[in-house]
Amino acid sequence: MARARRNKPHNPAKVHDRRARDLLRNAEVAAVEVDDPLGLEPGDKIVTLRSIRNDPLGRLHAHRHIDEAQYQGGRAFQNDWERAERGPQAVDPTREYVDGARMREPITESQRKAVLRLNRVERELGADGSAPVHEVLVLGLTMEQIGQRRSAPGQRWIDYFAKRSRECLDRLALIYGFATERN
Repeated sequence: MARARRNKPHNPAKVHDRRARDLLRNAEVAAVEVDDPLGLEPGDKIVTLRSIRNDPLGRLHAHRHIDEAQYQGGRAFQNDWERAERGPQAVDPTREYVDGARMREPITESQRKAVLRLNRVERELGADGSAPVHEVLVLGLTMEQIGQRRSAPGQRWIDYFAKRSRECLDRLALIYGFATERN
């Protein structure tokens, strides 16, 4: 005869695990520690899952190919690029129609500062450094795809582009102030 199972008493001090267990079959995620939005104490942390499928920078950071300063420098570059970008905008049907001409939106101060920072980054990285940074951080390409775009397939070229991208991320970390110069 089977024994009856007893439930354990509720322990409010036990940490609740909020991680999703039912992931999609093609999900690519990495565990990351973030501030707990529901925490009672300031500074409480929880472990969450972050999707890294379409994020080469997040993938490099999750697999420990780059450090935290390089990761933050890359995210700052992406943030500046998104701010400075003035891509296609949707037509607003509530605005008055005037011969199809639209008045241009004024450039904000944050856009101007982002463009100045991007110009400084491009000057410091040079043409050889800003191209792989743009391909990885803006276009979201992997090292294999960068090699294919430049008609340079093979592991040796992939390793070269990976090394060059890490060097550029080091420089971005210095420019944005997430790292200090080495002696």
